[in-house]
Amino acid sequence: MESIYWVACWACHRKCRHCYEARFRPYVREALEAVVAEAERNSRLVLENLPPRLTYREAAPADGERPERPARIILAGGEALLDRVRQRVTYPILEGLRARYAEQGGVKVIVQTTGDLLTPAIIRELLARGAWMISVAGLDDFHVGMEGAERQEAWRQRLSAMMRAEGMQPAGIAVQNRSTLEREEPVFSFFGATPESWIGKLWPRGRAWENGLSSATLADNFCNRWSGGLNFLRHGEAGAEVSIEPDGSVYPCCLKTRVPLGNLTEEPLLEILESLRDDPAFAAISRGEPERMGLADGWSAEDFIARSHTVTPQGKPYANLCIGCDRFHEEVLGERVAAARAARHARRAVVA
Repeated sequence: MESIYWVACWACHRKCRHCYEARFRPYVREALEAVVAEAERNSRLVLENLPPRLTYREAAPADGERPERPARIILAGGEALLDRVRQRVTYPILEGLRARYAEQGGVKVIVQTTGDLLTPAIIRELLARGAWMISVAGLDDFHVGMEGAERQEAWRQRLSAMMRAEGMQPAGIAVQNRSTLEREEPVFSFFGATPESWIGKLWPRGRAWENGLSSATLADNFCNRWSGGLNFLRHGEAGAEVSIEPDGSVYPCCLKTRVPLGNLTEEPLLEILESLRDDPAFAAISRGEPERMGLADGWSAEDFIARSHTVTPQGKPYANLCIGCDRFHEEVLGERVAAARAARHARRAVVA
């Protein structure tokens, strides 16, 4: 894989109205212990089922040379730097990744955070455990206390000075700046949910959907872009990315299909992807053509578009390809995913 987006824990200290997942929120007492214990337990199993080598090759240039590069793991939440999460989940994952891949081509780990919990001591602790990038994701008007360009710029300058003092250098958004990926020194970046960077129009998911914030249309194909389903089946190649949740569920995109591909607490990631490689529905997702995922099952592209229409929780007409993807999973693909999972388990039982 070129990249794995690993949501390690649901716990967050914020409850942003634009968040794509309603489970990202503050938890207290027993509820907090439950989500941290889940993340602590499952992260060890997920780590064991990641590929034995996490590298990828760039597309072939004119001279035919295809250098092998270390993949990236974006370690995110929730908030990965909450005290209990940081000590019991984030730091052990960083240590585990370094131990697993140090002699296998390496891996570049990006710790994604809202940024308001960063301290010089935490920055040093992250770097000491092998973090390559700290990515501050809260630079937008949706994060309470960060409203307004002047306040955001002051915050950026304060955190930049803090990270520079620990030997880090600024970088652009890594996926949009290929030269950044070749840098060895630790770097930092900033982004937020603004029209100028990152997601632009909000996804039809989570609290963004519940609060009627998504203005996406049928023209907005979230599948055919980075962190969508594009190229997720092409592991070992540039552009391949999957997303993992705290329970070990793996998805072809950060937005999440209605049904997960499999679960990394039970089985290896590459076995899951290989079992789905020849399925025409998943091949269409990997091409960034979700409207074609049902062609082999009697859903024309026109049928898919028709099923992509719905009504928002506020009662307004809405249409986006993610809605059609959800419907196709509910009505057709869910059973096939379950059958593929059962077949994988049966093959492993025979081998055992």
